[in-house]
Amino acid sequence: MTDPSLNEPEPKEFEQEERELEKHGLHFELNRRTFMQTAGAFSAAMAFGLPETASAKAPAAAMVRTVTLSVNGSPRPLSLDSRTSLLDALREHLDLTGSKKGCDHGQCGACTVLVNGRRVNSCLTLAFAAEGAEITTIEGLAKTADPKDIGELHPMQAAFLEHDGYQCGYCTPGQICSAVAAVEEYKRGALSIVSLHTGKVDHPEMTDDEIRERMSGNICRCGAYPNIVAAVRTVARGESA
Repeated sequence: MTDPSLNEPEPKEFEQEERELEKHGLHFELNRRTFMQTAGAFSAAMAFGLPETASAKAPAAAMVRTVTLSVNGSPRPLSLDSRTSLLDALREHLDLTGSKKGCDHGQCGACTVLVNGRRVNSCLTLAFAAEGAEITTIEGLAKTADPKDIGELHPMQAAFLEHDGYQCGYCTPGQICSAVAAVEEYKRGALSIVSLHTGKVDHPEMTDDEIRERMSGNICRCGAYPNIVAAVRTVARGESA
């Protein structure tokens, strides 16, 4: 049995509806007839393919520019799409794969690098925005380019090893870079929300709560937080790893 609601109204019914709409000032440019005609044409176009003249134009070619990034003490000239993130420039163009792409939304901290000593999420930083700055990645923290023993590592790297502050290791480069900057911020007297809550605003002690707050932008999915806190505490207090 055919559903009567699916039957298309006769032309006279269309005209009667239009007259009623006009009488009450409700006649719009897109009336029922126009809508159905347009919908039919669109359905046919989708079924058989849009004509070439109606197809979307291909996006314009990406704008490629030259930029020189100072990475780990060396100038690195690159030709990049102006939209390239610092993280992609490091990983895909300079083969510095220590910085990890975790969430690509600035929420996990796996991509953390140092820009002029300050920690930044490289996935949210345009490569061109870092031109003229000194960029330090996990590969540039050690005392030598190719460390052979723990004594040639940065103290924070050594502390992470000694305190087992890593498990799968994916977040570790970002954790270490962030920890290095956090300790420097602490030494400069920078405060955290914990400092303000406790009222200790004059060079507060680097307590575990302070460390957890200052490192809260870095996520460890393995849950190695107690060991990470211990590693940061060791360096902040100048203790041997």
